[in-house]
Amino acid sequence: MRRASFAACAATALALAGCSLAPRYAPPSLTLPTAYKEVGPWAPASPADAAPRGDWWTVYGDTILDGLEKRIDTSNPDLALALARYDEAQAYAAEARAGLYPEVDVAGTATANRQSANRPLRIPGGKNYYANNVLTGTASYEIDLWGRVRNMVASGRDQAQASEADAASIRLSLEAQLADAYLSLRGLDATSKLLADTTKAYTIALRLTQTLHSAGAVAGLDVGRAQTQLQTARAQEVDIAAQRALYEHEIAALVGEPASSFSISPLAQLPESPEVPVAAPSLILQRRPDIAAAERRVAAANAMIGVARAAFYPSISLDATGGFENAGGNNLLSVANGWWTVGPALAMTLFDGGLRKAQVRAARAQFDEAGDSYRSTVLAAFQQVEDNLALCNKLAVEMSEQSGGVVAAEHTEALAMTQYEEGEVTYLDVVTAQTIELQAQVTELSIATRRLQASVNLVRALGGGWSEPAAMRADAGTHPASIPPS
Repeated sequence: MRRASFAACAATALALAGCSLAPRYAPPSLTLPTAYKEVGPWAPASPADAAPRGDWWTVYGDTILDGLEKRIDTSNPDLALALARYDEAQAYAAEARAGLYPEVDVAGTATANRQSANRPLRIPGGKNYYANNVLTGTASYEIDLWGRVRNMVASGRDQAQASEADAASIRLSLEAQLADAYLSLRGLDATSKLLADTTKAYTIALRLTQTLHSAGAVAGLDVGRAQTQLQTARAQEVDIAAQRALYEHEIAALVGEPASSFSISPLAQLPESPEVPVAAPSLILQRRPDIAAAERRVAAANAMIGVARAAFYPSISLDATGGFENAGGNNLLSVANGWWTVGPALAMTLFDGGLRKAQVRAARAQFDEAGDSYRSTVLAAFQQVEDNLALCNKLAVEMSEQSGGVVAAEHTEALAMTQYEEGEVTYLDVVTAQTIELQAQVTELSIATRRLQASVNLVRALGGGWSEPAAMRADAGTHPASIPPS
């Protein structure tokens, strides 16, 4: 009869052990667009199989940039900090998993004792001096009837995955920041060369006006205008050099080097603006690590609701303690010295002044907060993609128009100089033409740089490479990372 009763209790416990008080999890819903609004000829509509999947910056074809980007993984302290946080989250997840297994402890003592002659209830004739040797083993296991431990484990795992995605997000952000700074620096290099060539041309023009003035062919006003043009161009060169220094210092910090010992040789050549593969909008949710992190935190908060609700039910554990004890000698491990105790333990709070109800409300509020944060992250992602698609497409058109303007300005400047040499126009016409030409060329380089920056930001908005983050691969069937259409 006892065996049948014990078997029935065990079967009931096993059945209840499969229970979980956490709500059934589903990612927050949000209606997804079927296509991007800011489409154009610059960006293809679907990703190419040959597109780079990890080192996305290689699309710019710059070996110096490639080398700098690879140093982020080994030298950037911000990324190292994020990876340390990921290691910490993994350790906490392992700590939670330990609750799924019994805890076994062993303890032993060997003491020499003297009892007081005035001890209450002292046995007459008892020894004043005695030894007490004890070897104890204890095993304790919480029966997870209500899923408290399992939900703690699930929450820890989800938090670790969120931390992994955080590290990936920081890595992508640093890579994009480095690429942006490097391409900006190269844009300034090209502008610096343009200004250097311009000052040479202005120097020749100044000498020409001085020669003509010496011959009495032109007024001193022309010499002053030529001198002003030259000095202004030189001042712009200094300003460009100052801006370049700041970008160089930024790159030094990103690759983990002191700015004082870091330098990049000038190279007046901008790479071509690449075509970044743009897939269906729903794939952003699988690519962007910040969305993955936000979704994992929603799952973790959902599991914590189950933990809070489990506090309303009794905690049941199986405890077993046993060992050996004697009053000295070498036969401690004999059967006669053995003792043990086995049995379940139950604990339940009957009154807590509303504490557990408040904890459940707090857990649900944290779940709602995580869900709203997830939706906000997704909306921001689509805004960033649309913003940079618009920039990439519009800047491509603007670049075409500006290039035509540069050609026209160069022709106008050459014509004005020729007419000035022949005495047909004043130097004011030359100055005007030179100013317009320089402004057009600087604007052209600025647009080219902005196009490259927009392409970097588009890659960042799309989630970097074209591979699925590790956090998304884990438990893909149980914890989907995408948002289903509502």
